[in-house]
Amino acid sequence: MNVPAQHARLMRLATAAALAMALSLALAKAIAWWQSGAVSLLAGLTDSLLDGAASLLNLIAVHYALRPADEDHRYGHGKAEALAGLGQALFIAASAVLVGLQGVQRLLEPQPLTAEGLGIAVMLLSLLLTAALLLFQRHVVRVTGSTAVYADSLHYRSDLLLNASILLALVLASFGWPQLDPLFGIGIALYILWSALGIVREAAAVLMDKEIAAELSERIHVLACGVPSVLGAHDLRTRMSGTRLFVQLHVVLPGELSLVQVHVLCDQVEAAIRAEFPRAEVLVHADPPQVLAG
Repeated sequence: MNVPAQHARLMRLATAAALAMALSLALAKAIAWWQSGAVSLLAGLTDSLLDGAASLLNLIAVHYALRPADEDHRYGHGKAEALAGLGQALFIAASAVLVGLQGVQRLLEPQPLTAEGLGIAVMLLSLLLTAALLLFQRHVVRVTGSTAVYADSLHYRSDLLLNASILLALVLASFGWPQLDPLFGIGIALYILWSALGIVREAAAVLMDKEIAAELSERIHVLACGVPSVLGAHDLRTRMSGTRLFVQLHVVLPGELSLVQVHVLCDQVEAAIRAEFPRAEVLVHADPPQVLAG
């Protein structure tokens, strides 16, 4: 089952938009940091540069993940998205360490800030662009269920807080509290590191074939048992791979049915599940009533 063309287009567009925004903001923050010397702006610059690297990795991973299944990858290439998520987490954790070290150094060796106005203008622009990107990514994740775009949105969501914190630090510095700038930088670094751990958890769940939420599995079970002549269902297994949901289950059918009738009922079970979970690939195994008795 290939990814629908509309979903593929949205995923490619989302990753390209994230890369373009990260690089544009990195340039703007570099100019503002060069003029002001603010550690909080350096935090934003470092984060945007690593965002660009992570989004580039994401762009490549999504391109690979969208390739259809082949003889070597019969379940498709969807887990490339989770691998990209791990790569993003590495980039984000590295940015947190760099920013934190710079904040500690500035606490030990304070330096005056200049050109706060330019920094404030750049951060306002960053907030607007990041918010717009997040709205678009939210739409893409809702439509496609993409793991990679979701991981991307997690760290851009942290960027929204990051940019707001930098803006607050610059405003406070302009009112005579420049000593708060490195403290904000350290706090932002800790938050970025926490975000990286969240991305690792999400990616690891996909790579380790974690079951989907219990309520969704229960719904799949109800859908299977709701097909006429199905006596029960058991051994339900689920896992995610990129945007695709893989479902395997056994259904219990009356023993007097012919092979053709069994096949038709299995197709009906698959259709019932896919009607509510359109990105699912369903494998149904038929069992006789004796299984329930046993």
